[in-house]
Amino acid sequence: MNSNFLNMIGLGSVDIGYLLLTLLIINVILLILIILAFLQINKFTKKYKKFMQGKNASSLEKDIMSLYEDNTFIKANVEKNKKDIAELFEKHKTTFQKMGLVKYDAFKEMGGKLSFTLALLDENNNGVLLNSVHSSDGCYSYTKRIKNGDSAITLSNEEKVAVERAMQGTASNPDAE
Repeated sequence: MNSNFLNMIGLGSVDIGYLLLTLLIINVILLILIILAFLQINKFTKKYKKFMQGKNASSLEKDIMSLYEDNTFIKANVEKNKKDIAELFEKHKTTFQKMGLVKYDAFKEMGGKLSFTLALLDENNNGVLLNSVHSSDGCYSYTKRIKNGDSAITLSNEEKVAVERAMQGTASNPDAE
């Protein structure tokens, strides 16, 4: 078969059977694509109907406004919580976080390790050292300021150990001494 149109578009020498077969395959592919599109539209329609079930425009608007208000409230609370957490974190830096305890006998005639030294330090190794000396006359307590793990006043051996334990985080086992 000889066609002027096919000759004009450059397909004059192509067998018409092949041309029809190609068009049939293209039609089948398009039909499959249309069926898939209808299935997706049907799926979307079911979801839409379920979403809109028992709703009209005004009730849907109320629901959306309620969700918006809830979202705004949650965002405000999240911001407040972030601020509170940051404030607590800053305060936590200056609280006592480390402890070192040393029990000892202040005097050789006394037994039972009734004297003790307690070092309480913050994150930057600043804090206080409490020393309680037990003697036969009574119990005497005094404190020393600790700055960067050291004191302006000379520390005794027990006090040095207490500060080292606090800085290393090995507090102590008072009964093991």
